[in-house]
Amino acid sequence: MDLGPLLAAGETLDVEFKRRLGKDDLYQAVVCMANGTGGLILVGVDDDGTVVGATGDHGGPVDADLLAGRIQNGIEPPLSVDVEVVPWEGKNVAVITVPQAKSSFVGTRKGLFVKRLVGPDGRPACMPMTPMDVLRAGFDGIGLDYARAEARGAEWAHLDPGEFDRFRRLAAQSAGDKGLAELADAELLRALDLLTPDGGISLGAILVFGTSEALRRWAPTAEVLFQDSRPHGLEANEDLLLPLLSAFEEIEARLALRNSVTPVEVGLVRVDVPLLSESVRRESIANALVHRDYAEVGPIQVTFTGATFSVASPGGFPRDVSPVNILNRSAPRSPALANVFKRAGLVERRGKGVQDMFASQLRAGRGAPDYGRSTQRSVIVDVPLGDEDRELLIFLARRQNEGQRALTLTELRMVHEIKHGGPASSADVAEWLRLPVADVRAAATALVEAGVLESRGNGRAQRYMLTARFYELAEDRAAYLRLRPVDRIQQRRLIADYVREFGSITRSKAAELCQIAPTAARTVLKGMTEEGLLELRGERRAAHYVLPDS
Repeated sequence: MDLGPLLAAGETLDVEFKRRLGKDDLYQAVVCMANGTGGLILVGVDDDGTVVGATGDHGGPVDADLLAGRIQNGIEPPLSVDVEVVPWEGKNVAVITVPQAKSSFVGTRKGLFVKRLVGPDGRPACMPMTPMDVLRAGFDGIGLDYARAEARGAEWAHLDPGEFDRFRRLAAQSAGDKGLAELADAELLRALDLLTPDGGISLGAILVFGTSEALRRWAPTAEVLFQDSRPHGLEANEDLLLPLLSAFEEIEARLALRNSVTPVEVGLVRVDVPLLSESVRRESIANALVHRDYAEVGPIQVTFTGATFSVASPGGFPRDVSPVNILNRSAPRSPALANVFKRAGLVERRGKGVQDMFASQLRAGRGAPDYGRSTQRSVIVDVPLGDEDRELLIFLARRQNEGQRALTLTELRMVHEIKHGGPASSADVAEWLRLPVADVRAAATALVEAGVLESRGNGRAQRYMLTARFYELAEDRAAYLRLRPVDRIQQRRLIADYVREFGSITRSKAAELCQIAPTAARTVLKGMTEEGLLELRGERRAAHYVLPDS
């Protein structure tokens, strides 16, 4: 194992340094890591990354098997870890690989329950698990859906008939489950599995259909803070405590009010680009309402700030979901609430809503949604609202107008990265997009066949770049030749290449292409004409240059 990168990067949420460990410290460190994301504990390393060396009992060498067995027996429930003794710069480092506790939380035999989180100083630290952490872990451990737990003392009077009508109205629409629109209130709760086995009212029933009083009593965390700090006359700072379907519609209405449209001319057709696409609006809000941790204190925050639309929901990602795999992994924290939103027609039934969010942003020529600010305590998605990439937008619109197949999400992401990052290898793109290289190669092959990308070089030197056809559709032909990987191309070569690619060139286009003044471009074109490399056609504004005999 190469410890160099780990030591250089320092401590993170999944890497901890320990100079030495007594038994209690050892168990606490392992419990802390297991209740977090899992990770590595490097024993024999100072906090600053200096290797001081690990020693075993009585100052002797570390016995990896003995250490692993001691850890397993010192933790409840027993946790199996891997221990490897790694020589480094003349000293030994004991590397303990700790898996994430999957079925439930773990603790020391002395009853200590801690979890690795970002501390108050912004650095990773072992923090005591709160009662809410224990409650949440208990639900996860026995596979219990929080929304199906009983709301003790709740009665039918705590449910709002108007919210049942709201669900029936939504279900009757095109994307909903129309069969539910005809059910009476009690039948509807049974169909949605929001009654307890003995017929009691569940917390999910309160969240979806509860009165204001019921929400304050049993679900006070069902709160949404809507903020718009942009100076445009629609500033807002509202605190909403509403049943979930009502909250969804209220927030959707506020977003629709602020959803301006930018017209972009694509040939003779006008394309209207909304500030927020429908999939971004619906999926970001529905995901927050459905997947937030209702055992965690704090509101969902829906925020417009500058050029970003953000939605932050309390509680980290559900287990096995992260910013890296969120496009391909669907694991609702509450299957019951997810089922309600699907059958009401508010979310994508295939479980591909996040993919649709990404695709709609990229098709609008904007950056993809970003989950990078998420922590173990909250999921945050930031959606860029800045100026669209006009070239990319026009290209995609023209492809659609020509009846060509829509690009897949992976292809869209690849085109977007190469458009903004320049020519790249499949390995580069795989690293940028955090995708398997095989998937990127397959997408690249499809894009080459579709005439969107072209390949230059072979083997490790192979790079992909956008084709001349891309820039022709995007109405920026000159960019193609500017990006071609040729060193110090002379002005004549640039002009000749352009004419071969596109048939003709004007003086103004030659000036733009060569980044020279129009008078200088005229001199170059005149010289190429006198030498028989080009022919002048037309006069004055119609003047243009072509290859001889073309």
